[in-house]
Amino acid sequence: MGIFKAYDIRGVVPEEFNADIAYRIGNAVAAYLKPENVVVGRDMRTHSPEIAAAAVRGLAEAGVDVTDIGLASTPAVYFADGFGGFAGALQVTASHNPPEYNGFKLCREAAIPLSYETGIEEIELIFKRGEIVRAESSGRVTEKDFSADYVRHVLGFAQYIRPLTVVADAGNGMAGKYLPLLFKELPCRLEPLYFELDGSFPNHEADPLKEANLADLQARVKEVKADFGVAFDGDGDRVAFVDENGRTISNDLTAALIAREVLDTWPGSTVVYDLRSSMAVAEEIRSRGGRPLESRVGHSYIKQLMRERDAAFGGELSGHYYFRDNFFADSGLIALVMVLNLVSSQEKPLSELVRPLRRYSASGEINFRVEDKEAKIEELARVFSDGEVYFLDGVSARYPDWWFNVRQSNTEPLLRLNLEARSPDLLEEALRRVRAVIEG
Repeated sequence: MGIFKAYDIRGVVPEEFNADIAYRIGNAVAAYLKPENVVVGRDMRTHSPEIAAAAVRGLAEAGVDVTDIGLASTPAVYFADGFGGFAGALQVTASHNPPEYNGFKLCREAAIPLSYETGIEEIELIFKRGEIVRAESSGRVTEKDFSADYVRHVLGFAQYIRPLTVVADAGNGMAGKYLPLLFKELPCRLEPLYFELDGSFPNHEADPLKEANLADLQARVKEVKADFGVAFDGDGDRVAFVDENGRTISNDLTAALIAREVLDTWPGSTVVYDLRSSMAVAEEIRSRGGRPLESRVGHSYIKQLMRERDAAFGGELSGHYYFRDNFFADSGLIALVMVLNLVSSQEKPLSELVRPLRRYSASGEINFRVEDKEAKIEELARVFSDGEVYFLDGVSARYPDWWFNVRQSNTEPLLRLNLEARSPDLLEEALRRVRAVIEG
């Protein structure tokens, strides 16, 4: 697969992705969606202004009215799309990728995502045919700042919040634009790390899933005796949390904690979680009177499932958190506010709140290089047919005391294994058995 990916468009600048390509893709988006108007935002990468200008030109020449909101996080663009009643949105970003990358994240109306299966493939075909749409009169291009509206929207999720101390690492990414605006309205003390917008990422990668990127956050949390810490990725849609001791909280367990808050507000609601999540997540949802619903991995699948079932909340192991009252879209800032609500309403520190959820042993995601991925998945299904086998996303097998999921990479000859068990010894034994099949 080239620059047209499963959930977005992304490549190295200028070899794979540049202003000319951005213009042509912007025009292809117009040809596919046929929107009356779209909203366009961009992240802080050095080439984003040029890329965004080219995309705007491609859209406008096709007759589309464009509202340019300038520097914005991806969640802020989703919000602007839904709040402003636009027919689509285009965000210039490469998320957590290194500085030499850039690309697009795309939505239709109401922040409904475009994935490869639901539009990006068609846009790729138009692009490859070299078609350019030019309307008799170009669309209007206007500028508008939705920052204040977005922060007001995020604050709408706040309940009782105590004067907590929070360390936030923006990773020189787009969250650094909004965090000061948000905390200006909260009774909390904000300790900022790397809020300067800098697409060269001078301090560390803007990827909070990698433990090494959390080292500075963990040290500062302990240094200032903060209540907890939070780290954002480059475009502000993913977050990771650490407790008051600087210990990382797995994102699926954070989803379980946020689910408590959601279910207190909307009792009996459906909560969606991805199938790599701990057994503790579904157990916690049920214990709070909610309806757990497992989803395949990927934001477009989770958002679609949430819309179909009117789910109040969704959480993903990758650090995406989705909210029904946010157009079913993800927002790192809203997830942060929900954790503030939780810690404020409890007499216990965050480490104590998450401790009961750490009752199982997990492998984390392990990658295996496999040439014939389909054949290996079929073999796994045969070998573990004495368990509950299903194919929601790759192959999963569940037993009373352990489970595993093996999924295919979208872009590489890799299988990705996640496994969880009720004890460390059982984890090692189960891992040995599954590894033997994958590597055999």
